[in-house]
Amino acid sequence: MTFDVEVLLKGTDEVVTETVTYAGPEPPGWTDSDVREVMLSILRVFDRVNRKEEAEPDEVSLRGLSWIVTAAGGGVAIAIEIPSGAIAAGPFDLAADELTQMIARVISSSLQGSAVH
Repeated sequence: MTFDVEVLLKGTDEVVTETVTYAGPEPPGWTDSDVREVMLSILRVFDRVNRKEEAEPDEVSLRGLSWIVTAAGGGVAIAIEIPSGAIAAGPFDLAADELTQMIARVISSSLQGSAVH
């Protein structure tokens, strides 16, 4: 499946749009693992746009972000805000409450596995 990711970097007014291809199932068949991979794919697009190909890619993680699932053109979109910008991805053919619950579980499990030293 393919979906669009729109990135707006803080301090700019240009929205950069990239199309992402996810090799997994269509959204109605997603598991938490699929949602995790989609979220990481979205953040990798943001990283690529933010660094402008000038540096090595950063490792992305599901920490330090605010997110919401919202209605969008025939489905729902994932909107993410982080200190250096904002991201919108979708639309996905999935119920908003179902995707919201899946993202919450994925982020929660990512935080539980993180140790601070």
